[in-house]
Amino acid sequence: MKVPIFTLLITLGLYQGCTRTAQTGMSSGQNRTTETTARRGEVLFLGNRSKHHNSGKYAPWLAISLFKKGVNLTYSVNVNDLNSENLAKYDGLIIYANHDSLPPAQEAALKAFVEGGKGLIPLHSASGCFKNSDWYITTIGGQFKSHKSGPILENIVAKNHPVMQGLTPFTTSWDETYIHQRLNPDMTVLTTRQDGDRQEPYTWVRKQGKGRVFYTAYGHNDSTWTNPGFRELVNRGVLWAIGEPVTKQIAKLAIPNVDIYESANIAIDDYTKRHRVPAMQVALKPEESKKLMQVPADFDIQLFASEPDITNPIAMSWDERGRLWIVESVDYPNTFLETDGAANDRIKICEDTNGDGKADKFTIFADKLNIPTSMVFANGGVVVSMAPHFVFLKDTNGDDKADVRENIMSGWDKNDTHFGPSNLQYGFNNKIWGVVGSGYSGTTKDGLSLNFRTGVYNVNPDGTGFDFLANTSNNTWGLGFTEDNNVFISTANNTHSAFYSMPARYMQRNLPGATLQAVQKIDGHYDVHTMTPNLRQVDVVGGFTSAAGHHFYTARNFPKSYWNRVAFVCEPTVRLIHNAIIEPKGAGFAEQDGWNMLASTDEWVGPVQAEVGPDGALWVADWYNFIIQHNVFVERQAPSEMVLPFKDQPKGQGNAFNSPMRDINFGRIYRIVYKKAKPYQPITLSKNEPVGLIAALKSDNMFWRMNAQRLIVESKNPSLIPELYKIIANPEVDEIGLNSPAVHALWTLHGLGALTGGNPEAIQAASKALTHKAAGVRKAAIEVLPATSHTLDILQKVGLLDDPNLNVRMAATLAMVQMPASETLGAALYRASLRPENDTDEWLGRALFAAAAVHRAGFLAEAAKATPAVENSLASRLLAGINKEVYALQRRAVIAIPPDVTGKEIIVKGSAAKGFRNLEGFIMGQGGKDGGYGLYIKDGHLTMVVKQDGQVYSASTKEALPDNFEFEGRLLNNGEMVLFVNGQEAAKGKAPSLFTKPLTGSIRVQRDFTNENSMGTYASGYETTSSFDFVGNMQNATLEIRNPTGEFQQATPKKPISDKATVVTIKVVEEQMKYDTKLFTVRAGQPVVLTLENPDIMQHNIVICKTGTAEKVGKAADKMAQDPKSVEKHYVPQLPEVIASSILVNPGESYTLEFVAPAKPGDYPFICTFPGHWSIMRGVMRVEKGSESTNVR
Repeated sequence: MKVPIFTLLITLGLYQGCTRTAQTGMSSGQNRTTETTARRGEVLFLGNRSKHHNSGKYAPWLAISLFKKGVNLTYSVNVNDLNSENLAKYDGLIIYANHDSLPPAQEAALKAFVEGGKGLIPLHSASGCFKNSDWYITTIGGQFKSHKSGPILENIVAKNHPVMQGLTPFTTSWDETYIHQRLNPDMTVLTTRQDGDRQEPYTWVRKQGKGRVFYTAYGHNDSTWTNPGFRELVNRGVLWAIGEPVTKQIAKLAIPNVDIYESANIAIDDYTKRHRVPAMQVALKPEESKKLMQVPADFDIQLFASEPDITNPIAMSWDERGRLWIVESVDYPNTFLETDGAANDRIKICEDTNGDGKADKFTIFADKLNIPTSMVFANGGVVVSMAPHFVFLKDTNGDDKADVRENIMSGWDKNDTHFGPSNLQYGFNNKIWGVVGSGYSGTTKDGLSLNFRTGVYNVNPDGTGFDFLANTSNNTWGLGFTEDNNVFISTANNTHSAFYSMPARYMQRNLPGATLQAVQKIDGHYDVHTMTPNLRQVDVVGGFTSAAGHHFYTARNFPKSYWNRVAFVCEPTVRLIHNAIIEPKGAGFAEQDGWNMLASTDEWVGPVQAEVGPDGALWVADWYNFIIQHNVFVERQAPSEMVLPFKDQPKGQGNAFNSPMRDINFGRIYRIVYKKAKPYQPITLSKNEPVGLIAALKSDNMFWRMNAQRLIVESKNPSLIPELYKIIANPEVDEIGLNSPAVHALWTLHGLGALTGGNPEAIQAASKALTHKAAGVRKAAIEVLPATSHTLDILQKVGLLDDPNLNVRMAATLAMVQMPASETLGAALYRASLRPENDTDEWLGRALFAAAAVHRAGFLAEAAKATPAVENSLASRLLAGINKEVYALQRRAVIAIPPDVTGKEIIVKGSAAKGFRNLEGFIMGQGGKDGGYGLYIKDGHLTMVVKQDGQVYSASTKEALPDNFEFEGRLLNNGEMVLFVNGQEAAKGKAPSLFTKPLTGSIRVQRDFTNENSMGTYASGYETTSSFDFVGNMQNATLEIRNPTGEFQQATPKKPISDKATVVTIKVVEEQMKYDTKLFTVRAGQPVVLTLENPDIMQHNIVICKTGTAEKVGKAADKMAQDPKSVEKHYVPQLPEVIASSILVNPGESYTLEFVAPAKPGDYPFICTFPGHWSIMRGVMRVEKGSESTNVR
């Protein structure tokens, strides 16, 4: 896959193309060049968005080579960033772009920059830039006139110049052959190009005022940029241009040389390829490691704690005194208490007692823990995620050591430790939020039985009130809140930014034409921007394969371009922290590539958490370990010699490969600080000091506001409520339109129980906030007001369905889902569905559907009075969806928040096909011993069962089932139970009635209990198992809940799957990116029913290609990976070479594909086209003429 794999660091706001004034930590640019302190050099690279001169591709390549020379490179595409305040941060400016015009203000700033003593490095097309500026053309030494193309042999004419000394002439196989005009005679020509009978100046230097200019005409495409001679020429030109004072400072820094390639004589020309790992880099001391880190030019990185005082910091947080607490895990990933008897992990308090910025006091709060993964403060202690438990730890005597240890929740999957529950955070709604990559199966503290996989959830601090909110697409280790309480998530693989918009239960019903997920992928790019070619990634190579965290910058000590806009996503396998720039997009959001906040070439650096601390700085937990990745290498994509210098990688019980190179001795905590940040004054909060809590609620740092909110809620002190009213009533907004204290004050009122309806003054305060100038305050007021008819009246009166902020409009619409049914509101919702901005907004469409389903009568009545909705419009799709309550039944999925079946008819339908074994098992069901219904196949018969009032009623088919068939089961208005097979009535039964009360428990698909809550009596063969699973292939299964029709409708006969079809089941091999089937055989022209089962934790698909075209299809899929919208196409290229394909199959689900085998015999490859998988996940469908199909193998 050809993607840039070297990093450069973009200053936030630069990449956005917007005008801004950047801050600098230096008083002037000139001061930097006269410093005697050791430091790295800083250059700004001005590129463009054009692919013709692809600066976005080549700037990272130059960055890595310059970084080795001690120079940091920052990237921009915005000419307006050539302002004096921004330029003062840099020693030089590189230009490689096509910009026609240089505005006067930028020309003046650039002139002062260069003539004041800085370097200017125009490359190639830069000589065609800024045609309106005579000063610029004179300064760079000439102007592009025309070009042809061809190979160029470098002719060095100034061998003794410092730039050229010792360089060997290089030849580029192809480049644009520039001819220049308006040449400045005041220059020193370094190289020329033979142009007929004359020598064209091609590389030169000159001085302008106190500054230096280096120019070369080389550099159009890969053939030049992959040439080591060209890059070395540019490196030398940059160092010469930034000047000797700067290069002396770089030399004084004594940057450690950790290059593992030079000593092995491995030359790296193409930075898009993987390379053999010849050696293992040694670990560095923190001060040496810092020399190999890059942060933005106006920032600094400072060490707070390191080994031997701390080791393996897997998570961190701060208490209400501002003290850092870390979770140390040396047991991660494979040492288990349950089997090894070992529990070596700890929670440690790290304090800076003398104010020098470094921790000097370390207290072990709790030890004998086993693979804890995160913690959050609550109820005077900490709640720790430590699969299989959530554990509450508390110090009761003030010695900073836990003497209370209580399991408040159990059932978290521990079979794979890097999938465990993580990112516990105290949320605005006063519950603990978290994410999980594996899943949960158990009973909560208040008796709720749950079974779910990857996703996001929240729970009360005491373990009650658990709410599973939505699934994610793969292993999940990132969660973050904005100051206006929007929730974002990162998943490890290929989704480093996703927006959680609403509970998945609001999306369970089928809305025609809708593809939006409750947790929707919004990332705007695939690539990571790394600083090392040694990527030990085993999947999604060059992208995000271990994304961790999604914390926003929620203080005010960084430049404004960061505020509530930039999320920090760690990627430890490639040694960086990414800046995910989140911008509004309708009611939702979209991510833009902000490059990096931190990047390193130290092969041990592994940032796993980056979060704003009490001081407004960005704190970083550095796992500091040579081995970061959990999974084994994959031979075809990431063979061992390109990952680690060994081959044998057996897995341990945490499902990670075992290796003696997994280190347990190192760990660092850093702070990334803005050089012009205001001084931090430490504070301490206490429940017993309410004045301090109110003051902290007004802090400009969300850390302090959230802690103040939590402590006030925990104190249950109603005397503070009047002070909350004052904060809420403040109409002011800050520079970015927020009033964050008012948001917290509203949620604090909610947490104190003041908004349950018994406090009219509190209701009035929140109601007034519905018209606040700040959109976030309006949104918070909507979310905290009780779901009553009174609130509904207020929302309609204020007109929040027309709020100009679509995110607020969505919150208002979602609030109406909880309101009592209202015909007036239903009519308003229909009118809202006709508005153009709602019609085109996916998030608002989903919210309107959820609300319209509740207020159905009014919605339908208004629709009946109106002009018929335009076909495929939002209004028409809402009407179709409301009239038919349908839920898709995915393989072994759990609909955790089931529909209310009270007084409703129930219809279950789908198709089933035999695999290798006889068809058998549970199809679907809902409920348990106290009432429920279900369908299952046992002993060749289809059965529908209904449990009501302690009795069991059933209907079972008499005839043996065919190998492939359509099924349908109904519970009708009079309690009649009917089964259909291939559209023909096959069995009948009778229950007393429809259900008269809601059922408890989730809807479960293809897996039932074998205990008292099972739907059937699964006797023989299942006595010792915990579940009755479906064996076979099921497709297009749905559950429909509908109001009684009073009429019996005959099932529509459907053409069954051909009995002559070859039925194939292919399963993904967990953790190995392989199919379990390498070859299967079919007859030419034969129908094929292929089911892909995905028990893995990543998404996969299967694409069957024409003979000999796997590479073409795979490379086309690689290109698709660069476009975030390709996920909507399931990464399947639209090529004639694709014969058949599945969708992207989510973890734990399956998909059945029907197609006809080609008429021509041959070997037809099948591959997975999820980014980076196709070269590994592949097999062959062999088509033979006139022979029976054979077993797969």
